[in-house]
Formats: sequence, C-alpha cells, structure tokens
Amino acid sequence: TISAYERVNGDIGIRNDLFIVPLVGCINGLADNIAKAVQKEGLLPEGSSVTVLSHPYGCSQLGDDLANTRGILQNYVAHPNAGGVLVLGLGCENNTKAYFREGLELPDPDRVRFLTSQEAGDERTEALALCRELTQKMAGDRRTEVGADRLRIGLKCGGSDGFSGITANPLLGAFSDWLTGIGGTTVLTEVPEMFGAEQLLMERSESREVFDKTVALINDFKRYYVDNNQPIYENPSPGNKAGGISTLEEKSLGCTQKAGLSTVRDVIGYTGKIRKPGLNLLSAPGNDGVAVTALAASGCHMVLFTTGRGTPLGGVVPTMKIATNSDLATRKPHWIDFDAGPIATGETTVEGLRDSFADAVLQIASGKPTRNETNEIKEIVIFKTGVTL
Repeated sequence: TISAYERVNGDIGIRNDLFIVPLVGCINGLADNIAKAVQKEGLLPEGSSVTVLSHPYGCSQLGDDLANTRGILQNYVAHPNAGGVLVLGLGCENNTKAYFREGLELPDPDRVRFLTSQEAGDERTEALALCRELTQKMAGDRRTEVGADRLRIGLKCGGSDGFSGITANPLLGAFSDWLTGIGGTTVLTEVPEMFGAEQLLMERSESREVFDKTVALINDFKRYYVDNNQPIYENPSPGNKAGGISTLEEKSLGCTQKAGLSTVRDVIGYTGKIRKPGLNLLSAPGNDGVAVTALAASGCHMVLFTTGRGTPLGGVVPTMKIATNSDLATRKPHWIDFDAGPIATGETTVEGLRDSFADAVLQIASGKPTRNETNEIKEIVIFKTGVTL
C-alpha cells in the first residue's frame, strides 16, 4: 500500500501541488512572480508546493509543434498530482484559451482556473485571488491508504555508463515486473535508445496489434531521422562513451532492461495517455528533459531515473535518481536517491536489492521528497520538430 490523495474521478495523486501553466512562453516571468507571491503569502497547504511549467512555446508554432505544446500542457492540467491548476494565457498567442480547451478533459473542473492576462486589469492581483481559491480547496485534501497497484511509474535512464545495463537498469526491470505483477503500470520510452534491441520488446507484445504498434513506433522514429538527413546511429553520447558504452546496440540492450520481462500491453503516442495497466511503451526521444516530460504527461505519478554519470535534472513529478555505481552515489548524495552500486561489487544481487528498492519507491510515492524536489528542480521540455514563425 501507499498513502495518496484520492481524486473525484477515482484516480490517485501522490502529490498535492499547485501548477501554474503558461499557455505561451512570453508570460513565464509573470507566472514565476505569481508563484513567488503564493509562497510569500503562505497560501500553500503543508506538504504542497507551487510549480510553474515554464516553456518557450505556445506562439509562432504550426502544425504538430503547436498540437504537441497543447497536448502536453493539457495532460499536465489534468494530472492527478495537481491539487489545483492556474492556466495562464497572454491573449494574442496561437495557443489561445479557446484552442487550449478543445479536447481538454478535466477530472475535476472545480480545481482549474483560467486567466487571460491581456483581459485582466491587474493580472497579478487577479491571478493571486484565483490561486487563493485553489489552495483553499487543496487545504482540505488528505492522504489515505490505497493499493500500490494504482501506481503508474515511468522508466528512464540518462547519463548512462558501463554499469547501467548491469546494475540500475536491471533493478528497474525487476521492480517493473513486480509492480505490473500486482496490477500496477510502468512506462518505457526513449525510442532511439531501443534501436538494435527492439526485437526483445516486439516478441513480448500482448497481441498482433501491439506488435504492429511497436514496429511502427521504431520505424517512425527512424524515418524522423532520415527525413531530417541525420544519422540514425549517432548515439551513444560522448559521456556514454567515456563511461564505457561503445555502441548503440550496447546502450539499447541496457535501456530495454528497464522494462524487465513483462508483456508489452500497449504503445502510446507522444501526448497520449496511459490506457492499460501493465508495461507500456511511449513514443518520445531519448533526450532526458523531453522523455521525463512525456512520461509525466502520459499519466505517470513519478519517474525512476537511472544514471551512471549523474544529473540534477528533475521533472514536475517526483524524479527518483538511481546511481549505477557507488562512487557516484558517494560523490553526489544531493542528486542521488538510491544506490544500485552494491550489485556491481557482488555485495548483493538484483533480486536481493529489489525489495528494499521497492520500499524506497513506495516511501516516495507516500510523500517522501526526492532530491529533485528538495533541490526545487522541476522542468518540462516539449518536443519540437518543425519551423518557428
């Protein structure tokens, strides 16, 4: 079991935060000032935080880029980790309030407020009044005991090294098998880092339909590289190579281990949402910020992030960092939440460490802050593929 917030639509949230969502990058600064005012006035209930989902988009965008900006932000507005949401527009952007509300499904409309800054008299004062309404509603929310099978968790690796496929990634795989085995949900992404190992996922597809979706997931991303005249096999990165990874196939074999041995139940498009429990595949690139953002937007309550080189990056949802080696965990304790290094030294095995790792994950799900939360590093990065006007 975990301790979580039950939402009116039957979903659960593992955090009860206030999100301020700018519809366009022009008002990131205004949103930041509103968030500071919320903190200064002490409006937040105990255990809650205010997060501005800053991004540079929402205007001068066309086609898929504008749709992706809208889709990702819509998913965050409806995210169960948000106890309240202020959607903040400017008024002249492409991503207008009317456009943004098209197809927006709100689990609890009473927890969302909209403000268009150009239409307001004193936008800061009006925004603060709306935040006050939202935080008053959040103040009545309480954690309650629920089954861990209701958790949805993203699987991610970044700054990988030669130990990633030996320690932390197999540990995530063992955890994923455990969580999906009790009815929970995990999501694997970073499609370019599946290249060369994709057959391991294809052969575990639940049905022919899922198999075909997995094939399309891989081929569509390869076509994206070709259409942009870029090499498909540019990976691994310089840091990966310095850490001991020599080929893309080697990196991919490590990446796919995060998915364990469970059946692949569904494939989700970028900006799509989780529809089935069990192991899911999500369309997103390997870029850390973009992948973590997409995992959270798909409905994941938190992200498990393995790293051998180390990174302070964090998403809007709790982003738990798992070190592949104990040296990193010792040098960067302010970045790392869990050390998988003892697997490499032979002190324990993946199976031997799984239960204590699962306990650590469930503690975070129940409210224990991750390092990214303590460090107040919460970012979103939206996938951009087209032109800018």
